[in-house]
Amino acid sequence: MSDTIDYKRLFALSPNPYMVLDRELRYVAANEAYLRVTASRLEDLVGRHILSAFPHDPQDPANVSARMLRDSFERVLARRAPDTLALIPYRVPMQTPEGIVVQDRFWSATHTPLLDERGEVAFILQHTVDVTELQQLKRNARAAQFAFEEGPPQEQLQAGILARARSVQEVNRTLDEERRHLRRLFEQAPGFVAILRGRELVFELTNPAYEQTVGHRNVLGKRVVDALPEVVEQGLPELLHRVMDTGEPFVGRGMLVRLQRTPGAPLTDTYLDFVYQPIVEPDGSIIGVFVQGNDISEQKRAEEELRRYRDHLEELVHERTQALAQTEAALRQSQKMEAVGKLTGGVAHDFNNLLQVISGNLQLLQREVAGREQGQRRLQAAIGAVERGAKLASQLLSFARRQPLEPSVINLGRLVRGMDDLLRRSLGEDIEVETVISGGLWNTFADPNQLENVILNLAINARDAMANTGKLTLEVSNASLDDHYAQLHSEVVPGQYVLLAISDTGSGMPPEVLERAFEPFFTTKPEGRGTGLGLSMVYGFVKQTGGHVKIYSEVGHGTTLKIYLPRAFQTEAEQVDVPTGPIEGGTETILVVEDDVEVRTTAVEMLSELGYRVLKAADGQSALAIIQSGVSVDLLFTDVVMPGPVRSPELARQAKAVLPEIEVLFTSGYTENAIVHGGRLDPGVNLLGKPYRREDLARKLRQLLRNRQQRLLQKEQQASRQRARAERPPEPPKKARLRVLLVEDDEDIRTSAYELLGILGHDVLAVSNAEEARGALSVDEFDVLFTDVSLPGMSGVELAREALRRRPGLRVIIASGYGNATEGWEQMKNVVVLPKPYALSQIERAMEQVVASRSER
Repeated sequence: MSDTIDYKRLFALSPNPYMVLDRELRYVAANEAYLRVTASRLEDLVGRHILSAFPHDPQDPANVSARMLRDSFERVLARRAPDTLALIPYRVPMQTPEGIVVQDRFWSATHTPLLDERGEVAFILQHTVDVTELQQLKRNARAAQFAFEEGPPQEQLQAGILARARSVQEVNRTLDEERRHLRRLFEQAPGFVAILRGRELVFELTNPAYEQTVGHRNVLGKRVVDALPEVVEQGLPELLHRVMDTGEPFVGRGMLVRLQRTPGAPLTDTYLDFVYQPIVEPDGSIIGVFVQGNDISEQKRAEEELRRYRDHLEELVHERTQALAQTEAALRQSQKMEAVGKLTGGVAHDFNNLLQVISGNLQLLQREVAGREQGQRRLQAAIGAVERGAKLASQLLSFARRQPLEPSVINLGRLVRGMDDLLRRSLGEDIEVETVISGGLWNTFADPNQLENVILNLAINARDAMANTGKLTLEVSNASLDDHYAQLHSEVVPGQYVLLAISDTGSGMPPEVLERAFEPFFTTKPEGRGTGLGLSMVYGFVKQTGGHVKIYSEVGHGTTLKIYLPRAFQTEAEQVDVPTGPIEGGTETILVVEDDVEVRTTAVEMLSELGYRVLKAADGQSALAIIQSGVSVDLLFTDVVMPGPVRSPELARQAKAVLPEIEVLFTSGYTENAIVHGGRLDPGVNLLGKPYRREDLARKLRQLLRNRQQRLLQKEQQASRQRARAERPPEPPKKARLRVLLVEDDEDIRTSAYELLGILGHDVLAVSNAEEARGALSVDEFDVLFTDVSLPGMSGVELAREALRRRPGLRVIIASGYGNATEGWEQMKNVVVLPKPYALSQIERAMEQVVASRSER
């Protein structure tokens, strides 16, 4: 059964006549009882003016009864308070056995205003009672009294009184039923209702909803101030008295009333919608207040919760909007930097080609002016200018993130400490340098040479900002960038980083300068004092390394630049010095592929001067034709950026297919994405950056060609051994059998060395890189470490040093293609150097030296 009262049905089925008028006194609704007593139909009444539907006297529109009815309605509209017509004669049509006839009837009517949200009268509810019989009874009683006084027969008088008494009894019974019905409606009303009487505001009547609202207290017969003492200070009694004094209703919406619903309990916040309606007597006097309303606390709490959610949502939208704006700004900046980066990358390529022509010719010219001091001095000045130009091009490429990096696992704290002397010499005595290295520092993965350039560049910038006097602080610590920071900086990947913070006490930067600090060619230094590429190079290097860079600066308080480099979980790799030694040439055949005529001519002259036989081609297609013609070529020396349908990587691949033993050396001032991906050279790729020096070119060529000779020699030896085994079975050597760990990244050389060591009777485990070798050394015992000097990642020299630290009794053979580059290792204990190319006899001699050093212990 539903708990909801159907008020529309209640209105329609009420035995009492009810009808509703709008402000213009036009019918809006009427129930069945009203239609029955007026012998009317609803469709005939709705929309009609009441005095038009029932004029009382059509011949006299201004008759007394009509005026009484109209005046009552006008009082309701004016006062917004109920108005009662205790007795009004009014002629209405009645349904009789003879049909509908117009009769004079007496009525008692109550007109109640129905207010809208603004407190104005929207409708008037009329409750009318037909009191014609009661009025007739009064008249008869008066007539009987008059007749009695005149002396009519007593029996007749008694019979009349008895008949009227029965009629009154029937009316009273009807009134009692109506009273009980109204009482039920009062108690079942969904809102709270109370009636207060007199100036003392005494509770005369309350419904269960009111009792529940105030806490089921016994309030009947008590004054408001006594029954609800907690509302006194909240001003509710004053509101009630104002209604009594003014006769104006008070409407409260969402008002907070604090009630003590349980004795001794704290006050409860209760939100109420309510109306204080004055109770007006027919003579206009106010005898009390009618209270009606609803407890909207749950609705208020829901609205408050909704408001909090809405405010939170608006806050989130605001944050997201700000984040989006920042992201869009960062995207625009990134796109601008990327566009400038592509431009500078192309400029660097052409610039490096020009520098290569100048550098190559200057180096060729050195031999012609040998012994002429003034000429040599001028040549050195020109070569120095070329090197500065090469540095400028390198900075352009760093900003463009096109600089080929050679990253390794480094300890940033150790690198910074190692630069201490260099920084102090570069900055001068008037700059105080402080270095702070945190304990437990993580390793990072970066190109150490480029990182040193970054630190030196920033230190020099700081020196200039401090006008050669002040304090420079370098701090290295661990750092974590969380998701929130990454949301504010769209290019940041959350995670663990190693932080390098470089702070100065210089002049600082204003916001407009700070905003453009990383732009290439932007500088605040005087003309001729700076290129505007220093911070651009820092920005490009850090981004290419996978890090993040942020500047904090305030005018007059200095600048702090923070560089976040990604954490590396591998162990630190020891740095290997670049091998030096005399320049060696050769007689092998080299194919030079270069589209720039002047660069190609210079390269050919330098190679010819070194003794090589040189072939040349202007593009990849021409070079491929030379290789496919059957001409013997030992090394392909090609520019990376090439015109034509055959790109340099494809040229190298097809050259290897035709000549499997050919070596390939790339050169470029701008690598694009041909052989560099993720800022790093592709595995197995050899690159010589432009502009290059004659000695760098010579050493790189000898390294590659010695590796080639080693592979060819080992293949020839392998073929000879196979022929010898076919003629007679080889006798097993009766020498010491050693456990050998062979480390060689070139598969052909590794296979050949493995077989040669096996022929000598040794147990061999062959691996291709230092990481596999380190794993093998940690789980197995070996007598000899046989490693190539050049390995991917960690070099053979680094591997040997680490292995000797872990196992001092281990013997080491280092195979080198650098000629005399490893000179000095022969004198080191437990280490034997084996130059490439080597044969079985050289391996056997090296192993004998290992055995001899072992027996000398």
